[in-house]
Amino acid sequence: MAEPRDTVVLAYSGGLDTSCILVWLKEQGYTVIAFLANIGQKEDFDAAQKKALALGAEKVYIQDVCREFVEEFIWPAVQANALYEDRYLLGTALARPCIARRLVLIAKEQGARYIAHGATGKGNDQVRFELSCYALCPSIKVIAPWRMPEFYQRFPGRRELMEYAQKHGIPVPVTPKAPWSMDENLMHISYEAGILENPKNRAPLDLYTKTCDPTTSPDVPDELEIEFEK
Repeated sequence: MAEPRDTVVLAYSGGLDTSCILVWLKEQGYTVIAFLANIGQKEDFDAAQKKALALGAEKVYIQDVCREFVEEFIWPAVQANALYEDRYLLGTALARPCIARRLVLIAKEQGARYIAHGATGKGNDQVRFELSCYALCPSIKVIAPWRMPEFYQRFPGRRELMEYAQKHGIPVPVTPKAPWSMDENLMHISYEAGILENPKNRAPLDLYTKTCDPTTSPDVPDELEIEFEK
């Protein structure tokens, strides 16, 4: 264990990456406060809280931000017909600044100087999290493990993370048979990693959660009627 450091608020999902990062931050000497946002994903929040505490989190915040996510992020995006490159509905992208705003509020409330996230060092989420945090609190310092050599050289891939999790008794919802991660909220669900990184591979049937495989869909359509009061 390293020398004691300051408090860090971790954007925690309970998945493989952030569970390992929580323990790794503890190894580096940080006091970790975990924050899990309820943005409409299917999640056992009680289990996630118990897990974070068992992994060494000083405190665990679980907050329902669904209403503000819809009213202040999803709905304005729908009104603006906001599409990335005319096709992507920004489901993940819209949730990140909503989460970041709560991260900053908790950091200020707890007097934490640091915020950490599990976004990769080559993706867009790191930008969404960090620019939102810096815009709301310019003095905050962001810890991005996936951009730190001491972290990514130790964990070059998910296999090493899973070995670390097994070594430290970290239960994770990822197994070698299903080596992908999911991002779900009220707006959408997306998947990444593992066999999905090769576009030649078809998505396994057990990956579908919000829709079903077209080959197993019924031939008879459903009709949905919507009425507007105003």
